[in-house]
Amino acid sequence: MSTSVFVSGATGFIAQQTISLLISKGYNVVGSVRSAAKGEKLQKLHGSKFQYEVVPVLEKQGAFDEALKKHPEVTVFLHTASPVTQSVEDNEKDILIPAIDGTKFVLESIQKTAPQIKRVVYTSSIVAVVPLSKISDPSFVASEDVFNPTTYEEGKANPHAAYFASKSLAEKAAWEFVKTNKPNFTLSTINPVYVLGPQAKDEEAKGDLNITAEVINAVYKLKKDDKIPETGGSFVDVRDVAKAHVLAFEKDEAQGKRLITYTERFNSQLILNIIRKNFPDLRERLPEGNPEDIGARTTATIDNSKSKEILGDDSISIEESVKAAVQQFIRVNA
Repeated sequence: MSTSVFVSGATGFIAQQTISLLISKGYNVVGSVRSAAKGEKLQKLHGSKFQYEVVPVLEKQGAFDEALKKHPEVTVFLHTASPVTQSVEDNEKDILIPAIDGTKFVLESIQKTAPQIKRVVYTSSIVAVVPLSKISDPSFVASEDVFNPTTYEEGKANPHAAYFASKSLAEKAAWEFVKTNKPNFTLSTINPVYVLGPQAKDEEAKGDLNITAEVINAVYKLKKDDKIPETGGSFVDVRDVAKAHVLAFEKDEAQGKRLITYTERFNSQLILNIIRKNFPDLRERLPEGNPEDIGARTTATIDNSKSKEILGDDSISIEESVKAAVQQFIRVNA
């Protein structure tokens, strides 16, 4: 298979699983990273079918121009990168503008410098679907046809509102770009819920993990008298999100579609129950909590039936996901 795929934000949790899947299917991959050191590390992890390009700042016009010019062989672009916000002092400047501009600028770069690219897949979020005010409302049905209507002005109110607004407005900007500019490529978006599961490579499971990957790790690390975290919501395994990114460009019926990835609901007690059931050696160290309290936190109702028609319905369960992540934690900490 000769197709080459560009993956932006190649060090990310979802991106690394996607890269591993692409390589296993015979694709060549070019990934963007923020530094050469990160690129070299990824090259060692993924081998000869992976190359990297340094793109230190996403939210800059022309940021991807040079990287794309070097790779005329690339015909698919997976945009999994998000601007990094270390601290928020100004909701507009630190969250809204980078997210929206970063999305528009990468699409501009593709249109201007890489006309051979025919498919673009953009990693959005369920919060581009569900508004902040409805996130805990089960009467609100989130589907592929629904957009979070949070406005730019509302997004400036606080970091939480800014995050919800930035995801929705950035995705809307992507769709508007395609509608207005009519580029050579078609667009698909992936809108995942809470993404859990193992890292693509064991080496990446050491030290601090990304926010969602840390959800399982936080329960795994509990001691007998610790309080159980109150985390919960809607779940999808990271490997299913990776698969969705690949199917989104492989399948013609995914062109021009939003694809919501969602499997089932969870809470930390359910994760704890799964660990205690499957890893008896850990029971003495872990708390028991309230094993019956496995009702997930109230959330909006998710109807991703249209996405399942394209992606299939053979998703990884929360039990399989937790088991794989904990097995990895045990391996790397042995």
